[in-house]
Amino acid sequence: MKIETLFPLDPNVKVRTRFAPSPTGYLHVGGARTALYSWLYAKHNNGEFVLRIEDTDLERSTPEATAAILEGMEWLNLAWEHGPYFQTKRFDRYNEVIDQMIEAGTAYRCYCSKERLDELRNTQETNKEKPRYDRHCLGEHSHTSDAPHVVRFKNPQEGSVIFDDAVRGRIEISNSELDDLIIRRTDGSPTYNFCVVVDDWDMGITHVVRGEDHINNTPRQINILKALGAPVPTYAHVSMINGDDGQKLSKRHGAVSVMQYRDDGYLPEALINYLVRLGWGHGDQEIFSREEMIELFDIHSVSKSASAFNTEKLQWLNHHYIRSLDPNYVAKHLEWHMNNHGIDFSNGPALAEIIPVLGERCKTLKEIAESSRYFYQEFEAYDEKAAAKNFKAEAVASLAKLLEKLTACNDWTVENIHEAMNQTATELEIGMGKVGMPFRLAVTGSGQSPSMDITAKLVGKEKTLARLEKAIKFIQANS
Repeated sequence: MKIETLFPLDPNVKVRTRFAPSPTGYLHVGGARTALYSWLYAKHNNGEFVLRIEDTDLERSTPEATAAILEGMEWLNLAWEHGPYFQTKRFDRYNEVIDQMIEAGTAYRCYCSKERLDELRNTQETNKEKPRYDRHCLGEHSHTSDAPHVVRFKNPQEGSVIFDDAVRGRIEISNSELDDLIIRRTDGSPTYNFCVVVDDWDMGITHVVRGEDHINNTPRQINILKALGAPVPTYAHVSMINGDDGQKLSKRHGAVSVMQYRDDGYLPEALINYLVRLGWGHGDQEIFSREEMIELFDIHSVSKSASAFNTEKLQWLNHHYIRSLDPNYVAKHLEWHMNNHGIDFSNGPALAEIIPVLGERCKTLKEIAESSRYFYQEFEAYDEKAAAKNFKAEAVASLAKLLEKLTACNDWTVENIHEAMNQTATELEIGMGKVGMPFRLAVTGSGQSPSMDITAKLVGKEKTLARLEKAIKFIQANS
């Protein structure tokens, strides 16, 4: 039987992996980790990574879900060498192989009615037998090929399927446990388990990394591959991810979609670093650059045990990357959040300038965006609690003195602003807090901000002076 390749298979490529999501929803955390492990294994072995969209579930697959998957992969920077391929565009290929299998005797047409199959299943259940098709139509020739029928794979009845899972070790399933799988439905559409086999064969996939929920599919797929005379890939079934409470990860644990983490203010580097450690590690190392992941990753070192998702750990990593990555790079990701919050950041400091300042306190980009408004736009009101504490009548003197000194400041630097604050406190014989807190509230509208010399420097001289004047008038009017 001929092998139809989608691209010339390079004989020098020893490893080719794939990620094959179904577009029935967003790219979830478990899928993203599977994609990452598959991608890393290919890169570690100088191989290639294939992206395949398994959209044979025509009722549930949507273009929106496909777009969400591609967006998630691109945001995580898991680039693929080949694809994306779509199963719905390969039906002719699948049916060609099925027809050849019928001719070769490794598949057969089944004309059994639903009523007969229901009756067979009921009888088997009554007799406490494992429900399976009884091969009633094997060798049946009384029907014409255009009569309504499905096509079944003729599964071996003797022996076992044995494979060495790269994560779970040796797995053996008796062929007596397996049914004659339907590989083409009555409407002529091929089924999932069959499409996967032909795709992996045609695409030259050498290693299949996927979730443990596919373990039951693997023996069936191996038998079909052997019937086709196709090479059998190495399989690696990774365990599930649980929430902090030990239950299967779901929406009630918070964000599950990869893009929800983007929306919540996480950097892709943080999520990638966190996901790689959910089931794999290298000693006690917690932080990995992408280059280190590629160099060190080994699928055989992935744990068999389920992993627990810990949002606090992810936040810790995100905070690390906000502070350690190039601010210009972080700023590109922050832009999305600024736009999402409706903040026009064109009139104020460059985003790369506020990241090191706000990033010391903020653990997410969303927090940075929410905390940055006073740099770019005027605030409507002062924080009530902070104003009650710091905008008393005596604060007018310190704000007026500070306004005087900052107005005379020709070189608007952090050092000069700090010196103006020091001189104000010295001349008025008050503590630095009596200068800094009213100053903070006047300039930011809040009782919390980074150091005021740095904050005022970034806000700019014109805005700082105007806000000091506004605060003085506010206190005088309300005292």
